[in-house]
Amino acid sequence: MRLTAPRVAPLRDEDLSSEQAEALQPVRNGKLGVLNIFRTLAHAPKALSRFNQWGGYVLSRRNDLPAREREIVILRVGYLCKSGYEFTQHTRIGLDSGLTAAEIEAIKRGADAGWSQADAVLIRATDELHTDHFISDSTWNLLKQHYTEKQCMDLVFTTGQYTQVSMMLNTFGVQLDAGQVLDPELKGY
Repeated sequence: MRLTAPRVAPLRDEDLSSEQAEALQPVRNGKLGVLNIFRTLAHAPKALSRFNQWGGYVLSRRNDLPAREREIVILRVGYLCKSGYEFTQHTRIGLDSGLTAAEIEAIKRGADAGWSQADAVLIRATDELHTDHFISDSTWNLLKQHYTEKQCMDLVFTTGQYTQVSMMLNTFGVQLDAGQVLDPELKGY
């Protein structure tokens, strides 16, 4: 975690305005409960409502990247953006989506950490988007050997969404939710 305390404190239920409570309603019924990210973003309820709509697309079956591959991208973004919260949160989701603990560790090492060609090109494309905000022709051509055009678009959407999420988490100082433990390698992230 980059900050040891929030810059923008998550709102408690008793402190919510009616507009903030309404913005949080869509996440109340989820299996994870109302996470600190949502309680923090509730300070801007109109933004949170729109954020949840777009984020809902990225994490849904409407995103054509299979869940496992989507989580590879999200975890790589979280790692590259030094977002301890994001990496921690999506480690659990990644495991639930078919990634192994060894694969999650390998995500930190990048595309040359023994991945299949299809997985390695996802990581390489994510790295290029992170560093240059562009996927090179050679990487795009490799992507197209393994993924449909819509899946390639969803890779860009997912990378962009989680870059934004990581920026918010890092800057606002969103702290881990109860029961979560930060990977020791991510201290200072």
